[in-house]
Amino acid sequence: MTTVHETLARGETEVGAVGTATALLDAYRPGAHRFFASPTRTLLAYGTRCQVAHDERPLSDRVQEALTAARLAGEPAPVAIGAIPFDDSAPAALVVPTVLHRAPALAADPLIAFPAPRPEPLAWTVRPVPEPERYGAAVAAAVQRMRAAEFDKVVLARALDLTCGQAPDVCAMLQRLARRDLGGYTFAVPTPAGGTLLGASPELLVSRRGAALVANPLAGSTPRSDDLAEDVRRAAALLESVKDLHEHAVVVDAMRTALAPYCTEIHVPERPSLAKTATMWHLSTTITGTLADPSVSALELACAVHPTPAVCGAPTAHARRVIGELEPFDRGLYTGIVGWGDAEGDGEWVVTIRCAEASERGLRLFAGAGVVASSDPAAETAETGAKFRTFLDAVGAGL
Repeated sequence: MTTVHETLARGETEVGAVGTATALLDAYRPGAHRFFASPTRTLLAYGTRCQVAHDERPLSDRVQEALTAARLAGEPAPVAIGAIPFDDSAPAALVVPTVLHRAPALAADPLIAFPAPRPEPLAWTVRPVPEPERYGAAVAAAVQRMRAAEFDKVVLARALDLTCGQAPDVCAMLQRLARRDLGGYTFAVPTPAGGTLLGASPELLVSRRGAALVANPLAGSTPRSDDLAEDVRRAAALLESVKDLHEHAVVVDAMRTALAPYCTEIHVPERPSLAKTATMWHLSTTITGTLADPSVSALELACAVHPTPAVCGAPTAHARRVIGELEPFDRGLYTGIVGWGDAEGDGEWVVTIRCAEASERGLRLFAGAGVVASSDPAAETAETGAKFRTFLDAVGAGL
């Protein structure tokens, strides 16, 4: 019988045997490898056949150029994979890989039920950027400006820098992230600075399969509780929260407006539902549509809605300026887009949240909160702290 590892060694592109998806997870190594897992598939890419160019043309055109070049060079089914920054004028970290292995979703692989090794006990030093008090003051300043009708919403982020005297174990962290929320999107891709962007995002920006598009904006959140009764109470309260429902509606309306021109029909539920991760409850709306022009790619659709008010604010241009004024760091790939797209235009592109950038020096974690005129600075600071838990648990660190 042929083993999964023998199949991978031969470079076959798609198999469905038990253990195939977890074999791709096990085979990942930081550096030249790119890993992406979704509720529909698991991908592991090796090497670089072609780097997506950085110039003034639309990103979707540049990606299509790279895919076409790969096909002309003999690759029958080329795929672009990687990450796009929050600032879409900055270079994207996208490539057409030399080898791409495909497998079914991790959730469909029975071996994913085996737990990942527990984090090694390390003495992590945690440095907030900025300090929680400064972050709360930034939220308060934004609230004051919104109450003066300057703008409607801004998403303000903060970071944690973690060090422990040794390089972080990216493979072990990816294993724990992948097993924690099988309904989400787990990724690990190289960064332009030579590190690794890895995370477990709950939020699908846009996917396309043929003429069918799906988007799943999340906005409005509350931390989970270990107590079942309290967890249910928090979920119910989120569904009735005027502040969170308003924040969610801003995002959904913006995405409907951006996507509708591409569609012959588009369906947007009247009220959001709940989506959960291991650490958070989110208000969630699944938008579906049928494309009018089947040549419009998933990436073109993703670029049309990026950045959404869920990671930036509204109006977008004004919120970008406020972020530049109030956040003391460059977001880089955080709150950008990560995923894959093929030469036919199909693809899955997700919002780059619940993530960290790893380097030889340590980790930088990111988390943000949607701020509206009714926001409470202490509550938004607590929300970002809860969102950090996804990664803090993966490395065995605490605030």
